[in-house]
Amino acid sequence: MQINDNGYITHEGCDHIFFVGFLGAGKSTLARNLGRLYRRAYVDTDRMAERLLCKTVRECFEQDGEEAFRDAETEVLERLRTQKSLLVSCGGGIVERSRNCTIMHEMGVIVYLDGDLSDSLRQIQHPEKRPDLGQEDVNELYSRRRPLFRNAADYVVDIRNKSFEQVAEDAGRLLWEEGLL
Repeated sequence: MQINDNGYITHEGCDHIFFVGFLGAGKSTLARNLGRLYRRAYVDTDRMAERLLCKTVRECFEQDGEEAFRDAETEVLERLRTQKSLLVSCGGGIVERSRNCTIMHEMGVIVYLDGDLSDSLRQIQHPEKRPDLGQEDVNELYSRRRPLFRNAADYVVDIRNKSFEQVAEDAGRLLWEEGLL
């Protein structure tokens, strides 16, 4: 890591920051906002998987099943190895495969946006686009994934009762202090 003439950190190698959390936790908004603020590229694994599959996440779940989508998600992560210093918003189920967590740790750090189920559900504006919400009881899904997020996380940012601006400020400060931004 070096600081360039503009005062920004220049990173060496593959040093992505992966944002994980339950549906509606604000991962995409956070990656986008921090990317703009710190002049770092940001990507969304769900959007990348959709481009890879040439269909939406919902269409993949309906037509090919969740396993096919998880395969695409893993392939998307593998493709990120050729890039550096990305802020990566991950789909809510990316931690369902331990292989995905291993890949993310090999390439950078994982930040878990931790909130209550009610925090996440309040933020979901289009539940019809969320295939996970139709597959099983949302409480079961949250209960199953929460320990997976915690186990995978290098850092945890509490999002309970906070605005997107507060979460971005907390996450940005944490990552800056750790020398990651």
